[in-house]
Amino acid sequence: MNLKETINEVESFHAKQYRQQITFKTPLNDRPRFVKTFLSSFALVRGSATIELVVFEPKNLLELLALHSLSHKSIASKFFMHLTIEATGQEEIRSLLEAALGDWVDLTFVANPPAFAVFADHNEYITFFSDDNADLSDLTSALVNGGFAPVLDFTREF
Repeated sequence: MNLKETINEVESFHAKQYRQQITFKTPLNDRPRFVKTFLSSFALVRGSATIELVVFEPKNLLELLALHSLSHKSIASKFFMHLTIEATGQEEIRSLLEAALGDWVDLTFVANPPAFAVFADHNEYITFFSDDNADLSDLTSALVNGGFAPVLDFTREF
């Protein structure tokens, strides 16, 4: 796992026009199972989460960074933007997403290979984006079969 400061990743994410999207309510008390469920359909090699907004101190992310001997003084600031946390392998990706989804942050996540991307907000909504209908269908099916309900009639716009 590593950190980098980026300038254009959030803007690039918002500018990309994905063809498909679906939103779920982030289940704060069931985050590990939720993350494991949607990752189970994919063999991801890497993933990058870019913090867009920090509303309250991101205790879960700070703990995760400390476990990996990483620190960034600015991450605790609610005004901090553009810190990217890069994870390698399913286990690091899983722990990164579990931590981030438990904090009051807005973030983007881009998977590699690029099966899907995510925008999660501090209001506990997570939107999955994809250009490939099959990838989004697999992800949606896994979550619905896992007992998670999509938010109907919601379209994420930037």
